[in-house]
Amino acid sequence: MSKCEQCIVREFSSLKALTKDELLRMAECKTTKTIKKGEVIFEEGENVNGIFCIKEGVCKLTKLSSNGKDHIVKLVAKGELLGQRSMISDEPVNLSAVALEDMQVCFVPKNEVMGFFEKNNAFSMNVMKTICGDLKEADDLMVNLAQKTVKERLAYTLIYLYENFGNNPDDSLHIQLSREELASIIGTATESCIRLLSDYKKLGLIEISGKKIILRDLAKLRKMTE
Repeated sequence: MSKCEQCIVREFSSLKALTKDELLRMAECKTTKTIKKGEVIFEEGENVNGIFCIKEGVCKLTKLSSNGKDHIVKLVAKGELLGQRSMISDEPVNLSAVALEDMQVCFVPKNEVMGFFEKNNAFSMNVMKTICGDLKEADDLMVNLAQKTVKERLAYTLIYLYENFGNNPDDSLHIQLSREELASIIGTATESCIRLLSDYKKLGLIEISGKKIILRDLAKLRKMTE
């Protein structure tokens, strides 16, 4: 059994406020799962009844739009938690979570986490701060994207992927999104996204090799988002 007190998730999430005894209790009740690339962690409308701690990997959070397409709301990486808001509000999750690469996640049941929430003030404050931070991030992103052109939104997204998830050894972006997924994030048709990427390539801003994208001129990309 992996020790929760030594886990990376604890260092970067609201779990850092838990006491040693609470972490030991959590280690005893959690279940660890391997999620393969493309697999669903949970679906929109599901009653999750707990939280997921991401030990390894990255997933996308998506929202089903009225036209039946999934819109990517956020990417979530190791060290973060999933399901805190729905657990506190006692509602089904309002987003779906799908693995973008192979993942290791731990699931902690709601009754155990709520016990910590009720007895440990520092932990409950951390959870609330995280939820507030997520709301602020969502507000900032909504305004930011609403004020930018699709061309600027693509530059913003490529820089976001680079700054938050880094590169592979061959300098390509570590998170390899499909053209459809990129289009979903920037709010345009897949064909438009493909054309924009082609324009970026002609301008020498990026290099494309299959699904891989290499950023060749970060300074110009950043300038486009200002």
